[in-house]
Amino acid sequence: MFETAEVDIVRIVTHLVEIVGVAIIALGAFGTLLRFLTHFLAGSATRDRDEAVAAFRSNLGRSILLGLEFLVAADIINTVAVTPTLISVAVLAGIVAIRTFLSFSLELEIEGRWPWQRRAGQDRQV
Repeated sequence: MFETAEVDIVRIVTHLVEIVGVAIIALGAFGTLLRFLTHFLAGSATRDRDEAVAAFRSNLGRSILLGLEFLVAADIINTVAVTPTLISVAVLAGIVAIRTFLSFSLELEIEGRWPWQRRAGQDRQV
């Protein structure tokens, strides 16, 4: 589809987007863990600890979701621009399906509802 130099540029861009996705997940995980440990070691009440655990899980899930979005974007760029074969498109479809399932599962874990469900207190628009 592209010439060799253009393919090299697209691969570099793909790797950069992948690195950003992994960095978001890693930095989010370490930052969330640091905040949790700081709160936990402060010796707060049991209720505060329960809230800290819930906040930890929620913030970690958000970091993972954002990182997954970047990783999916990198896969799409690579598949569409570099190797647009039926096999690579099928692999991309599998990756996107798995990551979509993970995203929905994390959303349910974080928010306590599916992404398509309305938030509490939201009115229907007619």
